[in-house]
Amino acid sequence: MNPAELAKGVLAGERRSISRGITWVEAQRPAAGELMAWVYPKSGRAHSIGITGSPGAGKSTLVDRLIGRIRSASESVAVVAVDPSSPFSGGAILGDRVRMTRHHADSGVFIRSMASRGSLGGLATATREVVHLLDGAGFDRVLVETVGVGQAEVSVASTTMTTVVVLVPDQGDSVQALKAGIMETADVFVINKADRDGAARLEAEVRAMLELAAERPAWLPPIVCTVSTSGEGIDELMEAVEAHRSWLVASGHMAYFRRRAARSEVEDALGGRLARRALEALDRREDWLDQLAERRTNLARVLEAAADSLFLGEGGPPV
Repeated sequence: MNPAELAKGVLAGERRSISRGITWVEAQRPAAGELMAWVYPKSGRAHSIGITGSPGAGKSTLVDRLIGRIRSASESVAVVAVDPSSPFSGGAILGDRVRMTRHHADSGVFIRSMASRGSLGGLATATREVVHLLDGAGFDRVLVETVGVGQAEVSVASTTMTTVVVLVPDQGDSVQALKAGIMETADVFVINKADRDGAARLEAEVRAMLELAAERPAWLPPIVCTVSTSGEGIDELMEAVEAHRSWLVASGHMAYFRRRAARSEVEDALGGRLARRALEALDRREDWLDQLAERRTNLARVLEAAADSLFLGEGGPPV
């Protein structure tokens, strides 16, 4: 199938085409760029929501409840669940078949697991393009659940319009994670498993940290308490998410978000592409790796040689 034909199926919302398109993007096939050239101009209408937080916070159960809540409003929803990669195959250790199984027969729900493949920030490298593809396919909401690596999970904020940070009472790294930078990415805080002891104390700690922020943000993130296993607080969470989307539009921050997201996407993609080309250029030199391993050169000189090979051609200085 050529990219134009596949794009036609994706834009028509055909599930098989959507799945194949995601596979192309995730595998970084050469035709994926042409596919996205057809799909990207049709995107930009869906509300993308990131769900991030430490392992064990109950993100998957929370996403499952959000799917039900969104579907009750007759809206379609796609879920991208970024899972840890297998160290052997590179594939997702957890798959969509073990997640949210009660929604698989619903034609208004599409769920896809992706392997993080070692990507920093809790997101797979291709996640942004997959979100664009699902947006172009006509889904009203796109949920992105991150891999759950704690303090490094900040890149979701430049991928999704609304970032929901999930915390759990008495989970020791919760407030430490906030101090490490996740606090700045949150548009909505969720204290999940709020029926546990310590929920009120955690809420007070988060509220105090918000009040002590050096600069008062234009949008003050609300704090919502939930018990995802029972569905308690899910309506309040959706109200908070909707309030944030309305604020983005009314305040003019939507344009700022789109520019920031576009820059971040280009930076990530450019960095990966330049890194691959630099390694290819280095590999044309016979013994650079041996020199580095045997301490006959150093990292700084290798990086300089790689940069010179990229921008000056193969005639750059030796390693």
